[in-house]
Amino acid sequence: MARSFLSKLKRGLFMTHTEFLEKAGDTFRRTGPVESSVLDSLEEALIASDAGVALSVRLVDELRNEVRAKSISTAEQLRPAVRTRLLDLLRTADAARPLSENASRPRVTLLVGVNGTGKTTTAAKLAKRKKEAGLTVILAAADTFRAAAVDQLMVWADRVGAPVVHQQEGADPAAVVYDAIAAARSRGIDEVLVDTAGRLHNRVNLMKELEKVTRISAREVDGAPHEVLLVLDATTGSNGIEQAQKFGATAGVTGVVLTKLDGTAKGGVILAIADRLKLPVRWVGVGESEDDLLPFHADEFVDSLLDLDSGDQSPRSV
Repeated sequence: MARSFLSKLKRGLFMTHTEFLEKAGDTFRRTGPVESSVLDSLEEALIASDAGVALSVRLVDELRNEVRAKSISTAEQLRPAVRTRLLDLLRTADAARPLSENASRPRVTLLVGVNGTGKTTTAAKLAKRKKEAGLTVILAAADTFRAAAVDQLMVWADRVGAPVVHQQEGADPAAVVYDAIAAARSRGIDEVLVDTAGRLHNRVNLMKELEKVTRISAREVDGAPHEVLLVLDATTGSNGIEQAQKFGATAGVTGVVLTKLDGTAKGGVILAIADRLKLPVRWVGVGESEDDLLPFHADEFVDSLLDLDSGDQSPRSV
């Protein structure tokens, strides 16, 4: 487990981690028989972190059944049992939407989402990650409805050293994507990252523009778009689920980038997304710098949430 990743993730999860453990930490430190009140506290902690009522109740009901069946006999067994279930949930979502291993180049990734989620900065940060992995990248400034979006992307792209294809304000976003793909082909570039307009999911015309961008991508490159990342603001909590449903229907979302994870106590929405939408979280944003976009790893997330790296796991008698 990379220490730098875990330390940044711990920092980003601080508020979620703190709120969750304020409610569940006592549960995990107990010894002896599992009392009903202990499981009630765990359920409350999951709901408070925005894991979702249905998932929280179902998971704790499973634990209650195991307690009745004597599969779980002591409170010390609760934390590993919860860990196993959360990991299974996240890994099932990941397996449901495997990354495309296409041979076509360039590989096209769309970043979609509503205004204010950090989508434009995420596009540039993702470009930096791709470059660090040895790939060449070009950015498409397809948010042509807002001049500031193009300017912002260009500033960030300059920071990370990635070229940008753009047109004038009000241009057809699909035309920008077409140009970016053509530029990538002519320069032998591996990846095209498309920053789409920060459209609201209930704006029909804007969603049609997104459908057009998707069609143009598919026409120009076999299998494109190869990945559609929905950028969600973690501070919106469970409200992000509706966004994910709407965008999924329009653009075929294949994964989620959860930004501003360092600014919320509701990071359990990652679990709700995996449970209700069967969508994997691919990346998490834990800060403002260009290096604060982290690849998501289920085991590190769960261990951070459950405080399994703190060293303070001494049991407490009931």
